[in-house]
Amino acid sequence: MRKNIMLVVKGFIMGIANIIPGVSGGTLALILGIYEEFITAISHFFHNLKKNICFLIPIAIGMILAIISLSRVIDYSYQHFPIPTSLFFVGLVIGGIPMLSKKVRGKKEGKQISSYLIFLIAFLVVILMTCSEFIFGNGLKISLQNMGVLQYILLFLVGVIAAATMIIPGISGSLVLMLLGYYYPVISVIKEFTQFKNIGINFLILGIFGIGILVGIVLISKLIEFLFHKYETKTYFGVLGFIVASIIAIPLSTILNMEIVYTFPQIVIGLILLVLGYGISYKLGDR
Repeated sequence: MRKNIMLVVKGFIMGIANIIPGVSGGTLALILGIYEEFITAISHFFHNLKKNICFLIPIAIGMILAIISLSRVIDYSYQHFPIPTSLFFVGLVIGGIPMLSKKVRGKKEGKQISSYLIFLIAFLVVILMTCSEFIFGNGLKISLQNMGVLQYILLFLVGVIAAATMIIPGISGSLVLMLLGYYYPVISVIKEFTQFKNIGINFLILGIFGIGILVGIVLISKLIEFLFHKYETKTYFGVLGFIVASIIAIPLSTILNMEIVYTFPQIVIGLILLVLGYGISYKLGDR
């Protein structure tokens, strides 16, 4: 019972992460110590069906609860208290680095130049993605109203892409959705759905988007499992590159996308939340 509660809590944190642009649910899954088991359970779902269901359902419940209950709260916090919100997630990321560094410490492959090159490339990919809206301009403007068959197919494909980025550590699915122009329309549909407005059409939109996410998760999980199996240390170096870059990318994304007024109380509260986030991820990662 205690294990299931912990999985719901970890799923809840992953769900929150997938709402915030710049924050990766995959990063937090890795930091919270459930990433590899999560990937294996999805990739081999039918191989040990009962065990995988018992593992994945509490995580899914936590993620769904977070998205439904906190989409408005997180959006409000991000809009009105961007510094504390961002620093809290920075703390969550930093708290998991000691655990991840153990995965490569002392390994022979960890001393190879290629491993450090992989780290650097992964680091630069995240930073470039974070700055892409600033460099290439605003994302596309998308409407989820009065959609035809082609628009629903595109929505499904966007769900597949979003799932891939959500599950890859360091790559923010919500940031990719923002660049594709789907972030705010999807958040708006979720808000309406939780307020029981336009239930039929919003259920259809979220259902198709959700199916796309499920397909994307299955496809990318098999690829990631292969990389961990064949090139474990090098893969962890890439993951560490993604995650270290996230420490910069999360506040950078906030600065680039928000008009921030730096006030002393927000900075102090933000530093307190950073320490709190560090403590939460450090402790949860051990369990």
